[in-house]
Amino acid sequence: MNIFRKKMEIRWADLDPNFHMRHSNYYDLGAQMRISVFSEMGITPEAMRKYHIGPILLREECVFRREILMGDFIEIDIHLTKARHDGSRWTMQHHLYKNGDQLSAVITIDGAWLDTDKRKLAQVPEEFKLLFLEIPRTKDFVWSDK
Repeated sequence: MNIFRKKMEIRWADLDPNFHMRHSNYYDLGAQMRISVFSEMGITPEAMRKYHIGPILLREECVFRREILMGDFIEIDIHLTKARHDGSRWTMQHHLYKNGDQLSAVITIDGAWLDTDKRKLAQVPEEFKLLFLEIPRTKDFVWSDK
């Protein structure tokens, strides 16, 4: 698996009073991208319910580089930048490009898996781990088993 990249159009509802994309929508697009990719890989909402597990964010940060306006087309990607070998904790990065190639934002998240019954951090099922670790990695990807 080389690249996960999706196109999205900016809608009126995505804008703030300055007529550019509101800051919270960047995070919404990142979340939509992650769940879409997970589902395509077989880590569907149904499978997560079956194992009583779901992804949880521990940190989320966005660096805004160029404003995004209504009518712009966005492409967003996903890469792992750091992960534990067991897949239980990870760092991902999204790059948002507008109108083809203009880098507009970089979202970085630290995440883990939550046991939805116990409401505690959990190990990922082996089935998920194998799929999850297929997400493309950045050139400076590191294994972190701390």
